Amino acid sequence: MKKALLILITLTLSHFALAQFTLKGRVTDKSGNPIAGASVTEKGTTNGNSTNANGYYSFKCSSQTATIVFSNVGYFDHEEKLNGQTTLNATLDENTSSLAEVEVVGTRNLKRSVTDSPVPVDLIPVSKIANATGMVDINTILQYAAPSFNANKQSGSDGADHIEPATLRGMGPDQTLVLINGKRRHQSSLVNLYGTRGRGNTGTDMNAIPSASIERIEILRDGASAQYGSDAIAGVINIVLKQSTDKLDLNFTAGGNSTGYGGSLESGSDMILKSIWDGKQYSGNVNYGLKVGSKGGFFNITGDIDHKDKTYRPNYTTLYPDNYRAEFGDASYTNYSFMLNSRIPLKKDAEVYFFGGLNKRDGDAFAWTRDPESERNVIEIYPNGFNPHIGSNITDYSGSGGVRTKIWGWNSDFNATYGRNRFEYDVTHTLNASLEAASPTSFKAGGFYLGQFDVSANFSKTLQKALNGNGISLAWGLEFRNEQYKIFAGNEDSWKQYGPVIFSIDNTTTPPDTTFRPGGAQGFPGFQPKDVISQSRNNIGGYLDTEFDLTKEWMVAAAIRFENYSDFGSTTNFKIATRYKASPNVNIRGSFSSGFRAPSLPQIAFSSTFTNVAAGKIVDQVIAPNHSDLAFKAGIPRLKEEKSLNASLGFTAKPINNLSLTFDGYWVQVKDRIVLTGLFTSDDDVIGSTLEEMNVGAAQFFTNAVDTRTYGLDIITSYAIPLGANTLNTTFAANFNKMELDAIHTTPALEGKEDIYFGPREKSFLLASAPHFKINLSFDYRMKKSEIFLRFNQFSGVDLTNWNDKVDEYAAKVTTDLSYSYTFNKHVNFTVGGNNIFDVYPSHHDPAATESGGMWDAVQMGFSGAYFFGRFGFNF
Repeated sequence: MKKALLILITLTLSHFALAQFTLKGRVTDKSGNPIAGASVTEKGTTNGNSTNANGYYSFKCSSQTATIVFSNVGYFDHEEKLNGQTTLNATLDENTSSLAEVEVVGTRNLKRSVTDSPVPVDLIPVSKIANATGMVDINTILQYAAPSFNANKQSGSDGADHIEPATLRGMGPDQTLVLINGKRRHQSSLVNLYGTRGRGNTGTDMNAIPSASIERIEILRDGASAQYGSDAIAGVINIVLKQSTDKLDLNFTAGGNSTGYGGSLESGSDMILKSIWDGKQYSGNVNYGLKVGSKGGFFNITGDIDHKDKTYRPNYTTLYPDNYRAEFGDASYTNYSFMLNSRIPLKKDAEVYFFGGLNKRDGDAFAWTRDPESERNVIEIYPNGFNPHIGSNITDYSGSGGVRTKIWGWNSDFNATYGRNRFEYDVTHTLNASLEAASPTSFKAGGFYLGQFDVSANFSKTLQKALNGNGISLAWGLEFRNEQYKIFAGNEDSWKQYGPVIFSIDNTTTPPDTTFRPGGAQGFPGFQPKDVISQSRNNIGGYLDTEFDLTKEWMVAAAIRFENYSDFGSTTNFKIATRYKASPNVNIRGSFSSGFRAPSLPQIAFSSTFTNVAAGKIVDQVIAPNHSDLAFKAGIPRLKEEKSLNASLGFTAKPINNLSLTFDGYWVQVKDRIVLTGLFTSDDDVIGSTLEEMNVGAAQFFTNAVDTRTYGLDIITSYAIPLGANTLNTTFAANFNKMELDAIHTTPALEGKEDIYFGPREKSFLLASAPHFKINLSFDYRMKKSEIFLRFNQFSGVDLTNWNDKVDEYAAKVTTDLSYSYTFNKHVNFTVGGNNIFDVYPSHHDPAATESGGMWDAVQMGFSGAYFFGRFGFNF
């Protein structure tokens, strides 16, 4: 296969010809002013370029009868046929109805493009990637499209099996702010407690948003708390929904995992190598847009259904006799999504808009094995032991609406947004051992939900004549946000410890079992009445955001934001950024900012008595709410905000036609990061007596315990190589990242207990939140009706400390993705391909010592093996 790939690349390069010619011209607005950063492309091809600071462009064009497309944010698209011309100028009309809506994240200057932004912004074309790779969920798409983004499926991690935590630049899942159409998206109600990534953190369930509804995803790789508020320490992800009309898109994808990891990993073993085909996935989506009126109004609607079966990755008992997971692999799920995006013009400078959606997901995941002889099993029910399954019922809905208009020359946006995420556990294939043979085998275990209501008023204006005509962009706004968090209890038999049971079968009385058998649903005991909580808080904030074009070459941006939280107080943050055009094709950019992240309500209020597994031993433990009597008596302080400083420096360049380069270095310092402590037991010499006094055997707490520094480098280069009448697009994207732990802050009473408060295992999992480097090299070759996509993904090695306090080394790996697409006509296309086609896995380790209880923790490319797919697309 590798030889075939090399032959394929060689053949495509051999098609190079000199039939193309150079097309050049200038793009201006109606006043004759140059438009910088406008996109100029040859329709139906990837040939094109963007305009420089003076509005000029040039690129290799394949036909003198081609249609040329001109586009830029804030202007109407313009198409024009060449008719033999080699020079083509264009004038773009300002799209006043959408100026306030289409903005690039990271700047509130509505005419600023990505190319001249003072901070790095990635634009991810979701539909294109989904078609080329068969990927349908947002986390997976971004995992391979954006090197600084990391998300891995987990196994045996309770709720994280159903909502996998994702990180940007290796920071926490809750340190990246997610927006939809520029409006704050609510977080998930899940706080990650167990697993190899994001423990102690909340995050946003991006897979609740159907990929078919998305036009593009913008990733701001820079701290932006001063611009957008809490959670933006690592950056901002803005999801831009589709606005297309009079177009019906239908897509159907089917695929599955195929692997040879069904047998031995070592020669000489008595196990036989066999192939596995599982993880079958079926997905279908539809998108359609309706025009409303004649001034750009629309309704764009998306429906999506996605089902995926489990993957089964056995633990090799010949190699590792201590097997605590008879069932190990990805969870199964069925996901239903609906999304609406709309805009209705009212008059010349006013419009109303609404977008929102509903997501329903039912999942089923493996828990750890209960052996037949265990006190947690009842032989009469499971003679051979059992494997509990943790099911999820997740409902997520949101709506955002508002009015955009102009007031005294200011672009004004008045918005209200509400979102809610509800997570309920169903535990099946299990029992409550204290009920003995009378136990049911499935339980409603309760859950939690998080709601967020946000009202904002935003204003922006450009003072065109200021600074000798260079202009000043001003933006300011006010925001009120209310958040609610609730925990609801499960059915009594899902959590209660019952006494010895005397029951009758066929009128014969059976004496009680004298063996102690713990109560609660095995795998995940339900939330108890004492865990039930309802908590809310308010936040009021305001910001001022400015951009100054001091000269035609030098731009400076500055922002300041004040916020006040009802539960911990006030914070003020700033940002300053600059971009200097060293030449028409080279921009130098940099920024410095402070930031913050408010503790999430789940981190403040979460409470649970649950089952955990430490080195194969099952124990019951308590996670105590931060405001509880237990936390107070143990000396755990109230949570406060995380504080950060963020600096970046980089440049963008286009040294030759069709070649672009971006290099961005970054440094992020975070103080008082919120983590989940290690387990304090009742025999602790400091707080053990407190735990005993409150009838608690072991406890964990959320606390601001850690200071970290993260620094790294992002590199993105792209080059379009003309090959005859076609083009080979190549992209090299890399992230180099390192995190260092500066300090661990214990309470005065627990000083010296750092190895429990935040021990070596927790340190290694935090520092390995992202690989030290991740590199993607992709090739995209388009012909008349065919397209070939080839991508190599390089993951660095990762080290994790296992339950035996030894380091499990996961070696560097390379995976390969390949697909072929064919367009039958303008209505039908087909793609077939595979991801990780050579079935590469992380290094394997002893499942008795790993965090997951399997041979692999949730690192790098996951543990599902090769994935092959076919995809039909229909356009009408």
